[in-house]
Amino acid sequence: MRIILTGEDGQLAKILHQVLTAEGLTIIPFPEQENNITEHTIVQKISDASPDMVIHCAAMTNVDGCAKDPDMAFRVNAFGTQNVAHGCLCCNARMVYISTNEVFDGRADYPYQEGDATNPINPYGSSKLAGEKMAARYLKNLYIVRTAWLFSSGRNNFPAKIMAAADANKELKVVTDEISNPTYAPDLALAIAKLIKTEVYGTYHFVNSNPCSRYDFAKEILRLSGRENVPICPITLSEYPRPSTVPPFAALLNTNGARLGIELRSWQQALTDYFAEMVQNDLNS
Repeated sequence: MRIILTGEDGQLAKILHQVLTAEGLTIIPFPEQENNITEHTIVQKISDASPDMVIHCAAMTNVDGCAKDPDMAFRVNAFGTQNVAHGCLCCNARMVYISTNEVFDGRADYPYQEGDATNPINPYGSSKLAGEKMAARYLKNLYIVRTAWLFSSGRNNFPAKIMAAADANKELKVVTDEISNPTYAPDLALAIAKLIKTEVYGTYHFVNSNPCSRYDFAKEILRLSGRENVPICPITLSEYPRPSTVPPFAALLNTNGARLGIELRSWQQALTDYFAEMVQNDLNS
């Protein structure tokens, strides 16, 4: 199988590249600097590459950035996705679209299943939901994979930011009333690799199990990183003003994937592996 990965410099695409290559699949080079998904020329470029599948990871994922510039959010996440889906249609390629828990409003008191009604409350969620709808308008052979709170080795993720803040400050303040599923990018990549073998198209919620608050996630990060001595103060979303309004309870439940035997472990187990990977990377550097 020949696969294009959009957003190849992002944390998920990098790990997908490793996982899929290890499984003997062919990744078609598609450098971002030459392939802007917001330009209509991407349609012909995808068609000319003749992939069997496009895994569409490229997105504007800065939630507050999307709130500050909603036009750009829709240009990238909605119309960029439309271009990618159009390119897939032109060469009869399948598509995986990476979406988000923020397509939900967070007013539920139970984890959202794949068929639950969407109702985004910020420009990021609205633009990603528009991307879902545009991809579905073009393609029948489409996987929509929603995830949440993605993290992996590197600096641009919640664990790295919590550790950096702990090293720089005497006390941390983290919200207790924003709840979802921390998701380890290598676990998500393995789940996607299994999914694309099934040819069972539809919407999937791939997140590590056991939803938690940002506060509980941060506490475990401090514990596993040896920073338990840093005080952490629980606060509410109302005490943490930011440009974007986030869904307070946007935990996801993996129902459709579980029916296919694709399940992700707990985020606590994944976070332990995250730190083991950091130690190994330090030893190898």
